[in-house]
Amino acid sequence: MAAHLSSGRVNLTALREAGRRELREFLDKCAGTKAIVWDEYLTGPFGLIAQYSLLKEHEVEKMFTLKPGRLPPADVKNIIFFVRPKLELMDIITDNVLREDRGRSPQRDFHILFVPRRSLLCEQWLKEQGVLGSFIHREQYSLDLIPFDGDLLSMESESAFKECYLESDQTSLYHAAKGLMTLQALYGTIPQIFGKGDCARHVANMMIRMKREFPGSQNSIFPVFDTLLLLDRNVDLLTPLATQLTYEGLIDEIYGIQNTYVKLPPEKFAPKKQGEGGKDLPTEPKKLQLNSAEELYAEIRDKNFNAVGSVLSKKAKIISAAFEERHHAKTVGEIKQFVSQLPHMQAARSSLANHTSIAELIKDITTSEDFFDNLTVEQEFMSGIDTDKVNNYIEDCIAQKHPLIKILRLVCLQSVCNSGLKQKVLDHYKREILQTYGYEHILTLNNLEKAGLLKPQTGGRNNYPTIRKTLRLWMDDVNEQNPNDISYVYSGYAPLSVRLAQLLARPGWRSIEEVLKMLPGPHFEERQQLPTGLQKKRQHGENRVTLVFFLGGVTYAEIAALRFLSQMEDGGTEYVIATTKLINGTTWIKSLMEKLEPAPF
Repeated sequence: MAAHLSSGRVNLTALREAGRRELREFLDKCAGTKAIVWDEYLTGPFGLIAQYSLLKEHEVEKMFTLKPGRLPPADVKNIIFFVRPKLELMDIITDNVLREDRGRSPQRDFHILFVPRRSLLCEQWLKEQGVLGSFIHREQYSLDLIPFDGDLLSMESESAFKECYLESDQTSLYHAAKGLMTLQALYGTIPQIFGKGDCARHVANMMIRMKREFPGSQNSIFPVFDTLLLLDRNVDLLTPLATQLTYEGLIDEIYGIQNTYVKLPPEKFAPKKQGEGGKDLPTEPKKLQLNSAEELYAEIRDKNFNAVGSVLSKKAKIISAAFEERHHAKTVGEIKQFVSQLPHMQAARSSLANHTSIAELIKDITTSEDFFDNLTVEQEFMSGIDTDKVNNYIEDCIAQKHPLIKILRLVCLQSVCNSGLKQKVLDHYKREILQTYGYEHILTLNNLEKAGLLKPQTGGRNNYPTIRKTLRLWMDDVNEQNPNDISYVYSGYAPLSVRLAQLLARPGWRSIEEVLKMLPGPHFEERQQLPTGLQKKRQHGENRVTLVFFLGGVTYAEIAALRFLSQMEDGGTEYVIATTKLINGTTWIKSLMEKLEPAPF
């Protein structure tokens, strides 16, 4: 079921198993039949830990979505609420509990499971509403790091960036530190910790403190990871704003991947039958799961989109040749062998059909004039052309009232590539945006400024060209088909965050000391003592394993770039990626947007 989790250097099935075990233990505390009432946001992440079959084994008979009003009828003994600790959800739960028919018999027992932590504030609120006593079990389920793939973990905390950088709320950093402690309990102490940024410093401090406070947590497991690299998202604000150009990155940019699933327009996936003339086209979106369990997807996900077509056509030839084999099967043995391979071949054929359809959908967009114009402006900014004056294309887009998020991504990208905009350029953009899209967006512009995305240039210096040259962030001669550098993921731009990881491995950060000082936040190194006998003696030719933790979100293009480094012949390092959330420019800007609602009169 979860073979893709154990395919990498680090077997992440162990982490998933630990999560399943904790869930089973809680369900068994509530004896008898059960109905689960879900906070809708949690259903996706939970689906990656436990399928419905596991819940069924533990007498879960019904599942409902948390909403105000009466709970739907269910002939069960226990009602369990699975919720995030948010006050607005406590109001809904209060409503559900108070509307419960106390006269009915037998009475149903209520329980509440907070994910990922119990909250005193929420319990106090439930107490004030007079319903706290109705819950027999009030517990927490620490769903900190969820395994998404063989080399990818996410906390799926959508508001982590906003909390850390706008609200100075460090809750998600505490959860990150807790998640890392859980990892160390399963995979051994990580001997070296490197970090860059204020949040990285906080997480490292919390880990060191937790280790001191729980001396028993020192385990005798041989360490699987050699190094942990903690990176603040605000050290590299540029990368998520640019349009990702890998296959997986573009699927996410255009359709949005949620907990490894994507919903696509159904018309491309309708089975073509002769003579039906397109009647009865499906109307439900086509839902597909995307992870490395699917052979073809694992091969093409991290390629630049321009290199995907040739792989698909090669695969099509191989598959049709394999099906042709059946005509040459003469003996019983040959026929038997062909039949035994049939399920695998049919799965490969349907996988190819799906990805050919997805690639066609994406191609329709990437070959459009608007996509090309947008990309041209992005690439000009990233290579340092005309970043200091008002851009004509952005002005035209505002005049034509293109989607606001598209405008904000471009303006923020220009600001970041110029270390902030000149005051009069910034004021011009702000005025144009507010007059065209409405003054209620003034809070959003304020949030973007606070986060450092859209700000005036201070000190009159633009550091970006120095950073770009020293870290080789812009490569003119990029090879998209057979890449030799990580810059292929953005067709020219090498993600700053991944360049830092690459340089840390070789030759080390001392070589870029000056540039590190120009980037926000401190950089540091910590060593964790290993018990005697656990020091690692590396075999000749054995790669180091580095866990890169992005605090504030990571894009699929950055993940692709790190996978590219893992696969390099002479790289010497394999990467596992962890993050607070998988993001793209649109979801990231959206998380910072706020609308001023008119006051009710």
